Amino acid sequence: MSIGHTLLGLLESGPRHGYDLKRAFDERFGQDRPLHYGQVYSTMSRLLKNGLVEVEGVEAGAGPERKRYAITEAGITDVSQWLAHPEKPEPYLQSTLYTKVVLALLTGRRAADMLDTQRAEHLRLMRVLTDRKRRGDLADQLICDHALFHLEADLRWLELTAARLDRLAAEVLA
Repeated sequence: MSIGHTLLGLLESGPRHGYDLKRAFDERFGQDRPLHYGQVYSTMSRLLKNGLVEVEGVEAGAGPERKRYAITEAGITDVSQWLAHPEKPEPYLQSTLYTKVVLALLTGRRAADMLDTQRAEHLRLMRVLTDRKRRGDLADQLICDHALFHLEADLRWLELTAARLDRLAAEVLA
């Protein structure tokens, strides 16, 4: 995810302070990985340097001065281009799961046990996400569906690999 583009998109609804941007980001996108304040301010500094945002005002308070950021026309154009550009599909050709299976075979460990353990972990996480989806709003349901579909694909791969384990072992150990 592009943090910069996401923060720019949030600014399109109106100027905000860094604290407000962090809160809005965490509410919409960061439930599992909230942004750190330092990340917000370093990103805003970079966006300011690149002319994508401007400081609309500075307010003095009990703590440090609070800058209110506003998106520029260049920032709006940048967000529009980012939204229009398709994301590169992730083919996962360098899968950690595959690497673990091959290394288990190469080192004489039981790859089938590793696959069973991984399957159990996937199923555990799927139960957690299904429960979260059941209790969540539409945005939470959609993000959980995305994660669940990826986990289902992994499970299919785990099953297929388990069924082909003897053939893979013969090729790897040849």
